Amino acid sequence: MQLSRKVLRTAAGTAVAALVVGGCAPRTPGVETTPPPAGTAPGTPLAPTRAVELESAYEQVIKKVLPSTVQITTGQALGSGIVYDTEGRILTNAHVVGNATEFRVTLATGGKPRKARLVSSYPAGDLAMIRVEDAHGLTPATFGRSANLKVGQIVLAMGNPLGFSGSVTDGIVSALGRTVTGERHAGGGAATITNAVQTSAPINPGNSGGALVDLSGQVIGIPTLAAVDPEQGTAPGLGFAIPSDTATDVARQIIKYGRVVNTRRAALGVRVGTAVDANGDPIGVVVGSVTPGGGADKAGIRPGDVIVRVNGTATPTATALSQIMATLRPGDSARVEILHPDGTRSTVSAVLSELPAGQ
Repeated sequence: MQLSRKVLRTAAGTAVAALVVGGCAPRTPGVETTPPPAGTAPGTPLAPTRAVELESAYEQVIKKVLPSTVQITTGQALGSGIVYDTEGRILTNAHVVGNATEFRVTLATGGKPRKARLVSSYPAGDLAMIRVEDAHGLTPATFGRSANLKVGQIVLAMGNPLGFSGSVTDGIVSALGRTVTGERHAGGGAATITNAVQTSAPINPGNSGGALVDLSGQVIGIPTLAAVDPEQGTAPGLGFAIPSDTATDVARQIIKYGRVVNTRRAALGVRVGTAVDANGDPIGVVVGSVTPGGGADKAGIRPGDVIVRVNGTATPTATALSQIMATLRPGDSARVEILHPDGTRSTVSAVLSELPAGQ
């Protein structure tokens, strides 16, 4: 299965399977339940008190968060965004803004479109920040800690799928810690999301950049990618969101420095393409160029070499290599297995540097 905004791939060796809650339903945070009346016989159906309370919780969350979601329109496409502060800053996906620098922003609650301009885009992490000229009446969202999420938590996705402004879908946190890669962006690279939140809440085109929220009304992710099976079409219940901890880290850097200055990601220091065998099957990534003084350079990796494994994991494609790098940190030492142009193989140790923000 391939997965993406249209099509994206999962990390090598990581199974993608939506998790479902079995047995008793988990206690919903912030929702009190009513014990059965005294003398109620076992198995006697209760009044729909719990359902009503859960419904009320949904309504409260939507009432709280929906005013913080916006529709972002460029000359060619539309997507969603989240109001970050009262100064008019809005978080969204880099693929939503694309190459545009000017936008029209419409609140989910209605009103006239507002002009906005790009503050900064971070394509490698698929995040961007724009800012509206008129910040009057904006309601900033409350961001929670994605590090505290648990599989099985109920979540709501809010945005503008297919242009239907202010739409809400629901589901659960299906899995945590996914590494997924989207399509190649305008700069030639591909956004790889680490620690992605997998959710069963339906994510459709236009949802990108919106809000994935828990039942306390806190944003715990930014819906970004939806799964598509190339043979069977859309794969329902397989969506992925950038974790809120990553999104707020990027937002703080952009506000302070005007751009992302610390990607917190590792880099080998090479530019690569996919190498194929005589049958056209991918066998590794061929090194096109090496960054002088980088980890690969110091380890003796040269243009023309084909990287076939990193830390024992196969790297048949450039995407697979990016996904492995996304799980490592600057300063880590990686074992790199190389196929040389003369047909010999060797394994070298490379100390990883930091991935530049522009890659």
